[in-house]
Amino acid sequence: MNNDLRKKIVQIVLQGRGGHIPSAFSIVDIIEVLYNDNLKYDLKNPNWAERDYFILSKGHGCVALYVVLNKHGFLTEDDLKKFCRPEGTLGEHPDCTKVACIEASTGSLGHGFPFAVGIALGLVIRKQNNRVIVLVGDGECHEGTVWEAANVANNLQLGNLCVIVDWNGSAAQLMPRDDLPAKWKSFGWETAVIDGHSEDEIKRALKDVKFSLKGIPHVIIAKTVKGKGVSMLEGHGQWHHRFPSEEEYKIIMDSLA
Repeated sequence: MNNDLRKKIVQIVLQGRGGHIPSAFSIVDIIEVLYNDNLKYDLKNPNWAERDYFILSKGHGCVALYVVLNKHGFLTEDDLKKFCRPEGTLGEHPDCTKVACIEASTGSLGHGFPFAVGIALGLVIRKQNNRVIVLVGDGECHEGTVWEAANVANNLQLGNLCVIVDWNGSAAQLMPRDDLPAKWKSFGWETAVIDGHSEDEIKRALKDVKFSLKGIPHVIIAKTVKGKGVSMLEGHGQWHHRFPSEEEYKIIMDSLA
């Protein structure tokens, strides 16, 4: 468990009075593995032509991305302190016009994934071997644009593209019988289901993806817990976009100690 990152998420959200703690908790383990073990990037040159592309389509979970980018040197402590402040560059959704290491401005659900498909197609046309990884939410998978993009990616054989689905159960509140693995398979995607909080399973699943300029796109469906790590936050309810009181803050921090 990346409890140090979870603590920082809570501190930033409370300080900036913005952000979604439970949504960030459900994806922070995945993003940390990506930046620590998987993505190819140049810290000194975020726009390096040979970099891998990571797009957080689930934009409201961006505080998880911010703390990981801070850990790996892309963002400073001062950047984090100015979260959701007029003088800062970090908002409640990622903004690529303000932060060089963010590939796409996201948050309107269902838009980041089609954007990633466009990048993947452009790389194929240019015969560049960069990999494209995009993280979407399970609730986001109710957007029609997600399935239009999935259909296009499979038909164009974008083997350089991998989708990670944060399957934290949000979608089940409205669609309790939704079978995400079967749905992605029906669109022709190579499909794997993992524990999205297991570092070993995340690493293994990413290692199994055979990125290529022409091939079958791959989706990793990561079973996660919204608010993972603090029982008070886990599940679906009042904490989706709420800030803890002083007493609640202490309970959260004690749980992550």
